[in-house]
Amino acid sequence: MASFVDRAPIQLKAGNGGNGCVSFHREKFVLNGGPDGGDGGVGGDIILVADHNLHTLLDFRYQSKYAAQNGGPGASARRTGKSGENLIIRLPVGTIVREKDTGRVVADMFEAGEQKVLLKGGRGGFGNARFATPTRQAPAFAKPGIKTQWHELVLELKTIADVGLVGFPNVGKSSLLAAVSAARPKIANYHFTTLTPNLGIVSHRGVSFAMADIPGLIEKASEGAGLGFSFLRHVERTRLLVHVVDVSGSEGRDPVEDYRLINEELRRYGQLDQRPQVIAANKVDLPGAQENLERLQQEAGDVPVYPVSAAIRQGLDPLLDKVIELLSTLPPQERLEESEIEELMPLTGYEVVKEGELYVVRGPSVEQLIASVNFDDTESMLWFHKTLRRSGIIDALRQAGAQEGDTVQMDDMEFDFVE
Repeated sequence: MASFVDRAPIQLKAGNGGNGCVSFHREKFVLNGGPDGGDGGVGGDIILVADHNLHTLLDFRYQSKYAAQNGGPGASARRTGKSGENLIIRLPVGTIVREKDTGRVVADMFEAGEQKVLLKGGRGGFGNARFATPTRQAPAFAKPGIKTQWHELVLELKTIADVGLVGFPNVGKSSLLAAVSAARPKIANYHFTTLTPNLGIVSHRGVSFAMADIPGLIEKASEGAGLGFSFLRHVERTRLLVHVVDVSGSEGRDPVEDYRLINEELRRYGQLDQRPQVIAANKVDLPGAQENLERLQQEAGDVPVYPVSAAIRQGLDPLLDKVIELLSTLPPQERLEESEIEELMPLTGYEVVKEGELYVVRGPSVEQLIASVNFDDTESMLWFHKTLRRSGIIDALRQAGAQEGDTVQMDDMEFDFVE
């Protein structure tokens, strides 16, 4: 079990933008050369890639902090700084990335090979050459690059399969998967032989689908008992459940009661008992199976029951025929709705005061914010307004009495208050 990890916290940070350069042209016989400071380079992005060769999040147990490369500073002769290298993070297919604090899904790596730019690197600051005007011919200042923030996220791996095998330990789920696919899960006659979700491709009558053996469901699994809490999330992606029951009661358990208990755990976890379901009454070749089979059929009601023996490959064709029939009527799997992560500069320790007709916002973080904004750039201005709103400055101005069109001063900048 130690080699399989399906949940891991992670911290990510895109690269900072490089600072703009303050420089003036220097050349022999040229007096008072103009400003020629270049812009800073763009910081590296964080890019996620869904890799079908990965099946666990184990690597993130040993390293949980990742940062892309920062952009280089601008240079003289209007040279732009070097862009930071993007950081590519490979994840198993089916990994969901959530914000730790809000739980919002920011990435669903649904298909093998897909890529997602999760975090954009910071923009480079303008060099002083950008600020030259007919009346300001020797600007001795430049803009710093945009500084990015650390983001605390959680990775969750949810197996993507059309069909999920559920049931108590040792009822024959792994044997059934091995009998109908090329998968070779570990099989032994003791509980919790299967400690990781096993995935196999089933081909039957010209139709192929993915089937997963979901381990560890026992009574109170939805509350964390056994291995259930760790692996119930892998059931969420499946379109159809095959409920495997030991109809022989070979371990002294009542198969009807087992069927009820597993369905109750599925219901508690999130109404998963409402997922379309087929019952595989396994070990039907053992003594006592026929009597229990009749009782199970009565308990199941409209849920179809198929007597099978995975060990001797008996009764598998009718079961697979029904699975294919149901899959043809069920909607395809859908990816989760994703939210965007916004890079916002944290503003703390600021104050809003009214001085005459001005509403003044002051504080060290405010000065840093103003220094980071390129007011001639539309994208930079949008980022600026989002930062003001999300940090609470707009609300603070409103509480101080600011009305539409009033003048707000931040550092050396003045602008009209807009709701």
